[in-house]
Amino acid sequence: MRIAVTGKQGQVVTSLLERGAGKAEIIAVGRPELDLSDPASVATSFEALRPDVIINAAAYTMVDKAEQDQETAFRVNAEGAGAVAAAAARLGAPLIHISTDYVFDGQLDRPYREDDPTGPTGAYGRSKLTGEQRVAENCDNCAILRTAWVYSPFGANFVKTMLRLGETRPELGVVADQRGNPTSALDIADGVLAVAERMTTDNSGELRGVFHMTGATEATWADFAEAIFALAEKHGRPAVSVKRITTADYPTPAKRPANSRLDSSKLRQLYGVALPDWRPSLAACVDRLLGHS
Repeated sequence: MRIAVTGKQGQVVTSLLERGAGKAEIIAVGRPELDLSDPASVATSFEALRPDVIINAAAYTMVDKAEQDQETAFRVNAEGAGAVAAAAARLGAPLIHISTDYVFDGQLDRPYREDDPTGPTGAYGRSKLTGEQRVAENCDNCAILRTAWVYSPFGANFVKTMLRLGETRPELGVVADQRGNPTSALDIADGVLAVAERMTTDNSGELRGVFHMTGATEATWADFAEAIFALAEKHGRPAVSVKRITTADYPTPAKRPANSRLDSSKLRQLYGVALPDWRPSLAACVDRLLGHS
């Protein structure tokens, strides 16, 4: 199976290159050859590659900066996603598009299901929701996978930030009134590869559409941080205490959802794909970042 993935350095594409080794031919394609802000480059890149499956894993992900740079966010996350979908449709290749929990407003009192009303509160979420709509309009043969709170040994993410800050600070204030599903990019890669394989052999309409894909079990950011620091201590790092603060104590340009929990049962029921609990995956991530001592 020949899989083309947008992006070259993101957490998901890097994880796909690692997890896909020996299972599929994974081709990461990004700037300058493929630029999501340039639809012509998207079309020509995929025409040259002729993949069996396309995964759109690249995106403008700077949530706060998007508030001041909405044009770029929409050009990449909406128009770019639409261009990828149009290219997939022309080639007749299944498309897997990675989306986000930020399409919801975070006010629901339970994990969000795929058919719950969307209502993004910031530019990033609006750009990603518009991207979902463009994908669905341009390609029937697609699976839109929403995920959240992504971390890995690669790129910039919450785990790496906590480990860096914990080197010099004995206490860190971490938000405790936002709840979600920490999700390993390596687990996402495993799930995406399973979805890709199924899509190439099964044309069922029920396997197309929107799905949620997150790590099992939930946490607050403060819970997540405490788990990170506990694991770091086992590697000889100094103890770091977490001061539980509120969202109001840590204002940001973009509003974060109070509830980012996603219900992934549809994916499990229809694809047989369920990502594991975040804790063992986090332990493996910290092991890689700090060594196995």
